[in-house]
Amino acid sequence: MLTVEAGVVTGDLTVHTTWADNEARVAVQYSGASDWFTMSGSPVPCASEEESRDLHDAVVAAVREGSGATVPTLPVPPR
Repeated sequence: MLTVEAGVVTGDLTVHTTWADNEARVAVQYSGASDWFTMSGSPVPCASEEESRDLHDAVVAAVREGSGATVPTLPVPPR
């Protein structure tokens, strides 16, 4: 996965997503480590906490797939 601070990180990773002020911030760390890295593409606009959970699930899936994953874009629901 691609991070802002460390470039590509691989291996056993932990993903953390926070939601505030209508945006989601996604960070990753090597599992068990103390340093967190901002995932490339973060923060992203996110209208609700529920949408941020959907984004988190999409990020976890992208991390599992590998290949230099960045924060995916969620489809915009019709209004």
